[in-house]
Amino acid sequence: MTSQLFDLTGRVAAISGAASGMGRAACLALAEHGADIVLFDLNADGAEATAGEIRALGRRALPVICNVSEPDRIREAFATIDREFGRIDFLANIAGEGLRVSPEDITQEQLLRVFQNLVFGRFCMCQEAGRRMLAAGKGSILNIGSIASVSALGRNHIAYSMAMGAVVQMTRELSTEWASRGVRVNAVLPAQTMNPDLAKRIGANPAMEAKWLSGIPRGRFGDPSDFQGLAVLLASDASSWITGAIIPMDGGNLAMNAGGTIGGVGVAG
Repeated sequence: MTSQLFDLTGRVAAISGAASGMGRAACLALAEHGADIVLFDLNADGAEATAGEIRALGRRALPVICNVSEPDRIREAFATIDREFGRIDFLANIAGEGLRVSPEDITQEQLLRVFQNLVFGRFCMCQEAGRRMLAAGKGSILNIGSIASVSALGRNHIAYSMAMGAVVQMTRELSTEWASRGVRVNAVLPAQTMNPDLAKRIGANPAMEAKWLSGIPRGRFGDPSDFQGLAVLLASDASSWITGAIIPMDGGNLAMNAGGTIGGVGVAG
């Protein structure tokens, strides 16, 4: 019964950012549960390496080199999916980068670049997948946001936080528009998940590790593998009545008041 509940056999999933991190982790988890995978990434070697792991599991894998901030490239990529698979059942919007610039110094051009990458490109991905899913009467879309979608980070994240806030509201609107026609749209909001950029930042400023961990009751950073269960759940029929959900994946970060303490340690009051 459990295997049928999460069975993705015969389904096609498109994952952006598939070469590494949460994108790679999602690809492997979905393939293990039976899905064929379309891998969107600019890193051709990394995408092909992930594709090789998927093929070793007995599933089809199609790497597509695509800049997810360019709508024309996105449309071409979905035309490729039409030719190769003729369907799309699940989309995970994971790829996208921010830009750390202070609010007083950021330019309109820099702000637009971040929104083009994290908002406009992701909307185009949702739109292209959504049109096909609506025609089929079923499908699921997962947008990766951030805890910055609903709370402030500081540290010159103004453009990133604004864009991620837009991703959450886009998710809510699309879920409301499309739910009655069989298409579900949800968002997952990670806190600090270990990747090369985070490791580099900690290396440059080791004090940041303790600062970040002080806000995570779970006591550790996220790992890309932490995303795998959510990806399979939201791609499968096990989540057939879940849409418009904004799901933290943050080790308890958002649940804890900024003045809170972990495990009851600290002053009374």
